[in-house]
Amino acid sequence: MALQRLSNTTPIADIAEVIRADGGVIIQQFCTPELLAKLQDELFTLLEVTPNGVDEYFAGTKTRRASRLFSRTRHVADVALNPLFLETARVVLGKPMKVWSGENRFEIVPDVQLGVAQAIQIRPGQGSQPLHRDDAVWMWQHPQFGREARLQIMLAVSEFTADNGGTLTIPRSHLWDDERMPTMDEAVPTEMAAGDALLWVGSLYHGGGNNKTDGLRTGLTMSYDLSMLRQEENHFLSIPIDKVKAMPEELQRLLGWTRNATFMGFVEFDGQMQDPNELLKRDDFTAVGQFD
Repeated sequence: MALQRLSNTTPIADIAEVIRADGGVIIQQFCTPELLAKLQDELFTLLEVTPNGVDEYFAGTKTRRASRLFSRTRHVADVALNPLFLETARVVLGKPMKVWSGENRFEIVPDVQLGVAQAIQIRPGQGSQPLHRDDAVWMWQHPQFGREARLQIMLAVSEFTADNGGTLTIPRSHLWDDERMPTMDEAVPTEMAAGDALLWVGSLYHGGGNNKTDGLRTGLTMSYDLSMLRQEENHFLSIPIDKVKAMPEELQRLLGWTRNATFMGFVEFDGQMQDPNELLKRDDFTAVGQFD
């Protein structure tokens, strides 16, 4: 079976339902032609000066990966804030939990944060990537934890085909336990027009495909992760403070400049466990660790 294809007008609840059932979904025309053209201009230019990888097993020696995108591009943020991605992540990952605090019981709904963001270009001759689960970065167990850790996107910046390295997925493999091994015979290549997007959860087995063509397969991948987990990409060190301060507050918080409902992520100043987003509003805060 292949992953389902939905239009960009599909309600968020319906997108989330398909993802829960199949582990992923393809959203057609995820971004507008105007945004796609801007992303192509930014990312093709960036990848042209990015060296190939040196890891023959996983990252690929004929694959280019550019990170630090929120400090190096202007329009990647538009992908992050697209409700088809952000609000779907909140629905898929926001499984509530009830906790006791003394005699009171509270329901906590986990928030999301931006994890990794990369432009990935699979070049001619690159072989298939090993099939893997992205939530392995946290040693996530299946199905014991009972919740997903990540919702990821792969936006097709260029066309994705079965021959040029379109992302391989094993639909419904997010339901497997950790003992079952994925095989290439079970994997289905993702085929998308430029501007379409693949959304999938961190427990779905997937991998970059084999580029047997003379062309370049370019995608933009990004993840929303549970906010209590460590971010795979360290945005605090990769984005200068002046650029963070110029961002919309929602994006600042999604990048980690926030304190969640359980006080995780607080910063002590003025004798209180405060929201780090307040630091960004202070003139005397100009670098990490530099405030009075």
